[in-house]
Parts: sequence; structure tokens; C-alpha cells
Amino acid sequence: MLLKHFLPSPVLRDYVKSFGIVHLIFPDKKEIPCKSYIPKPENSIEFFLRDPEYVKYPGYGKNKRSSTIILGQHTLVTNRYIGREFLYFKIGFQPGAFYRLTALPLYELTNTYIDAESVFPKEIRLLNEQLKNAGSYSEMITRAELFLLKLVSREKKDSHRIDTSAKLLLQNNQHFSLDWLSKETCLSPKQFERKFYERIGINPSLFERIIRFDCAFRMKNNEPGKDWLSIAVQCGYYDYQHLVRDYKAFTGHTPPSFSHLEDQAPERVFGLCET
Repeated sequence: MLLKHFLPSPVLRDYVKSFGIVHLIFPDKKEIPCKSYIPKPENSIEFFLRDPEYVKYPGYGKNKRSSTIILGQHTLVTNRYIGREFLYFKIGFQPGAFYRLTALPLYELTNTYIDAESVFPKEIRLLNEQLKNAGSYSEMITRAELFLLKLVSREKKDSHRIDTSAKLLLQNNQHFSLDWLSKETCLSPKQFERKFYERIGINPSLFERIIRFDCAFRMKNNEPGKDWLSIAVQCGYYDYQHLVRDYKAFTGHTPPSFSHLEDQAPERVFGLCET
């Protein structure tokens, strides 16, 4: 069983944040719980290489996903349902990288996903088959990197200081004002927000909130005995109630309540934990 993130080769690190691989095989007759999947500060290409995945958005029924999807920036929790053998491969992009590679405005993908074959018809079909038939996890990463290097060689948009600003937000839990960020990119606040929306999918303030929330979620998973106030302060919240407001906004639950849901996630059956 595996649940792990891998760094890409140095030549791809300006585009790819990480590769994720999850491989779970459940015993027959074992009830498989759903996974409450939080919004993360990224967009990705995701491959479901064995049994399919079904997803449920708030207010809607379950839908079967295509074998390969492009996932936009999310601001809400989705419930994911998997089968007996779940082999999942994810390419998680750096801020602005998917826009650079495709020229697709990222706001069109916010809180949704599309079939990846609609954007990369032949390449994704081939990569999907290569990943399904790969003899090892390392071969899967090698195949994905070859696909990405081809995309990079025909990059459609140049990098922009907006991308650098978004990476700065990812790497630092300090608060940056919109005025300061826009000055760093030599844009007016309105221009900065418009371009950020186009390249990232949401406005910079909301992106910063999701980063902070994701920090708290991962810290609790890494250190389950740590108290919520300490987590709040270390992740840049003013106090515990500030953290509670974001948890309710993004998940509909308080931090302890959602942490209890996370304890029931499918990977916990095998003693694995999303970090």
C-alpha cells in the first residue's frame, strides 16, 4: 500500500510541485468509506488507473469520473468514493504553470473538473495506458515527466510575476496585502487581481486563505496530538476562532469534527495518512 508525494526532476520544478501516488487494495466485503477531500492550493491532472472514482459535490449526486481528469482550483470539500483497487497518480502543478502550458483561463476550471482528453487527446490517452501498464512507481513518474517535457517544449504562455507572487504565498505563512503584492508585480491592484484570477483560478485573498487552511489540515495529520490553538497560531491565524471560521467556510465542520471525518478516510484502514 502506498500514499506518497514525489518531487519532480529539477528541470520540471518550475512547473510541477509534486507527483502523488496512492495505491490501496481493499479486502473483499470490506466496506470502503468515502474520502472528504479538502480544497488544496493547486490544480492538477489526475489518473484513476484501476477501479474508477466517483465524486459528490455539495448539493449534487455522485458522478463517475473519467479515467483522467484536469482538476481546477477548489474552494469546497468534495466526497470521493473509490473501488476495491485504487491506483491513483496525480501531477500537481505549481501556481500559474498549467496556464503557461495550455493558455486555458484557470477560472473556467474553478470548483470543477474536465476530461483531460478534451485538452490533450492523443498524449493523455497514451500516457494513461503507459501508467496503467508501468512495472513500478518510478516508471510511472518517468513516463509522466516525458509527457510534461513535451508540453514544456511548446509552452503557450510566458511566466509572469503573478506566478512568483503565488509561489511566495505558498512558501510563507505570513500575510501579504494586495497592495504589496501588486507593487511587487508592477501592476495596479485591479490588474493584479484580474491576472491572478486568470492564471490561478481564484483571487489572491482566497488563495491565501486556502493555503493557511491546508497548512492547518496537514499539521494536524502530521502531529495529531498537537492542540488546535497551537496549530492556528503556527499556520498564521489570529486565534482559534479564526481557524474555526475557515474550517466551517471550506468544509462545513469545526476543526475537531472534520478531523474526526479524516480519521475515517479510506487510507486510514492501512495506517496511512495524507500529509
